Amino acid sequence: MIRTVGVVGAGVMGSDVALDLACYGYEVVLKDINEDVLHQAKEKIKTDFRLLKLVKPQAKQLTVEDLLSRITFTTAYDDFARVQFVIENVTEEWELKKTVFTELSEVCAVQTTYAVNTSCISITKVGSLMPRPENVIGMHFMNPVPMKELVEVIRGEHTSDETVACGEEFLKSFDKVPVVVRDFPGFVTNRVLMLTINECVWTVQDGVAEPKDVDKIFRLGFGHKMGPLATCDLIGLDTILNSLLVLQDSYKDPKFRPCPLLVKMVDAGYLGKKSGKGFFDYSK
Repeated sequence: MIRTVGVVGAGVMGSDVALDLACYGYEVVLKDINEDVLHQAKEKIKTDFRLLKLVKPQAKQLTVEDLLSRITFTTAYDDFARVQFVIENVTEEWELKKTVFTELSEVCAVQTTYAVNTSCISITKVGSLMPRPENVIGMHFMNPVPMKELVEVIRGEHTSDETVACGEEFLKSFDKVPVVVRDFPGFVTNRVLMLTINECVWTVQDGVAEPKDVDKIFRLGFGHKMGPLATCDLIGLDTILNSLLVLQDSYKDPKFRPCPLLVKMVDAGYLGKKSGKGFFDYSK
């Protein structure tokens, strides 16, 4: 039975995953290479938990002290020897993921199950790095994690039926709804979503409409809770750009070519909510 979960990467996604798991009683080891990022993650978890207490029954029963007592913040892999399940959340860059999984293979127990939280990178390719590729599975969480039920679960070429069943049972234990898909670049969600966001950026660059009006069309016309450009800001423009580059390289199809405006904004440091400015201003 899974009791302790290792979470690698303490950015927006990693801190959200740690918060959600801790609310459901899991012991979490949250690892990042940067002490400042870990400190920011701790403060974010405190802030988000206060809001979560208003809407989530599991959070209402806890104090912030209870919650934080279940999370170990660390820059080392020492505690990963005792985790049964790992969820990796680092940036969508193959070389970085390769480094992380190589390190994990050296410290984790042989029976550990590994979940790659990715929107585009091949689960089969990650599995090839590990001594037991059948223990590697993809778990594409939606943002913000505590409020989203869906998790796109990706079966790699060597992922075993036992690993898929374990992953589904684990996700259901904290009220997620797993949908299993095959390993293909972008899977379902990002193969479609990245194209949508990128095309919306093109409409802004071409002067067809302002960002607020692009999103209004999607909210009022198509019933989306959040427009594509606000979604882009929430995910992070750098993550969107990296995902598009992975898709472009994987399919060799020019339809995935990132809009120059997106590239320019990333170069300028306009990364969305996490930087305070993207297609919308979050500085206030």
